[in-house]
Amino acid sequence: MCIGFQLLYAGSEENPGVAGLGVFPGTVALLPAGEKHPQMQWNQLMPCRGPADGRADGGNGAGPVGPLSGLGEKPWVYFVHSYAPPIGPETVAVCDYGGPVAAVVVRDNVWGAQFHPEKSGRSGLAMLANFVALAA
Repeated sequence: MCIGFQLLYAGSEENPGVAGLGVFPGTVALLPAGEKHPQMQWNQLMPCRGPADGRADGGNGAGPVGPLSGLGEKPWVYFVHSYAPPIGPETVAVCDYGGPVAAVVVRDNVWGAQFHPEKSGRSGLAMLANFVALAA
């Protein structure tokens, strides 16, 4: 979640020369110019590919639930961040903050979220419950 989400990528402009975990390619970069940094607000998730439950691969490897299962069409969640990774094939939901910003990623059994589920009320609790259901 949040900074852990960013660590899944190859690197970050926030700490040049320090490698990330490299689970996903790309470099985490500063949010778009012209927007307040950090984004510290409620914002809507917008599924951007795959089924609305957030399974990027249609369920292959993600089990019976995805991170967005049961959250509704465009759930509100709480963000606090100044950097975000590029949108890639792993991105299943974005938010709009001066343009689309990667918000949720899925590949096989790896999930990541840029927002804070623990601060996102019912939507955040539902996503955490989805993770527990997958882990069980």
